[in-house]
Amino acid sequence: MQKVTVSIPATTANLGPGFDCLGMALNLRHEVMFSVQPAPGLCITASGEDSQLIPRDDNNLVYQASEIIFERLSWRPPGLHIEQYNSIPIGSGLGSSSSAVLAGMFGANALAGAPLTKREILQMATDLEGHPDNVAPAVFGGLVLGVQSPDGLFVEQITIPPLRVAVVLPDYQLLTTDARAVLPSHVAMKDAIFNTSRIGLLIRALESCDYEKLHVAMEDRLHQPYRILLIPGMKDAITAARTAGAAGVALSGAGPSLIAFAAQRHQEIGEAAALAFSRAGFPSRTWVLTVDTRGLIIS
Repeated sequence: MQKVTVSIPATTANLGPGFDCLGMALNLRHEVMFSVQPAPGLCITASGEDSQLIPRDDNNLVYQASEIIFERLSWRPPGLHIEQYNSIPIGSGLGSSSSAVLAGMFGANALAGAPLTKREILQMATDLEGHPDNVAPAVFGGLVLGVQSPDGLFVEQITIPPLRVAVVLPDYQLLTTDARAVLPSHVAMKDAIFNTSRIGLLIRALESCDYEKLHVAMEDRLHQPYRILLIPGMKDAITAARTAGAAGVALSGAGPSLIAFAAQRHQEIGEAAALAFSRAGFPSRTWVLTVDTRGLIIS
């Protein structure tokens, strides 16, 4: 019986000013094992974080992504067993959907003998997601800038020193569609310049581990001012994290999680932000995470 295991890290996208293009992999993983079965049919099992939310039928995102590859290759196994062990909270702003899409695509490609290259699958995943800020760092690990052009996707891996971040996830549901819908269709020139200057500073600050610059470097005017208003307690949580010692704080992806960069006191920073959310009526989960440098692993 043919088996393939795909392991994909969580990701935090945007990091403030890097809207839809900048992301970083974190050390939480979604592991999926694919087993070819001789008898026709689909069997899906799931365990781990938010496993009760993972569909066990053809609505499963890993399966749907695998079907895209099977269609592309005009091949599919007679029967398929998908086993998911998930450590990435769903709907958190930590790339859970991207991890499922990538696991399905790379797993299906591996079962078929790997005829498609990593870059080809990454382009397909980017087209499906609409932007590369989660899928690119999930594939390559570390800090990644993804640029879409008529010639395809350009991926720039940016070397950064080891660092840790605090992540705080309030128990509040924020649909990505709602977070996208609240954004304006046009922005002022001064706001575009504001973000352009800060994304350059952010990359430089992370490359050199210059925490003093992160407070300014992680400022944003394209998406965060609108999305923060959708999440009860978020504004106070950001202030609390900074007061507790965070150098830079931002929404993780579209939210509702918050990510805070600091040289130390990560646990205290997480607890301070969680307290602010609790005052708004929402309990939170916190993590202190390192940057994942391994990216996609297939075994």
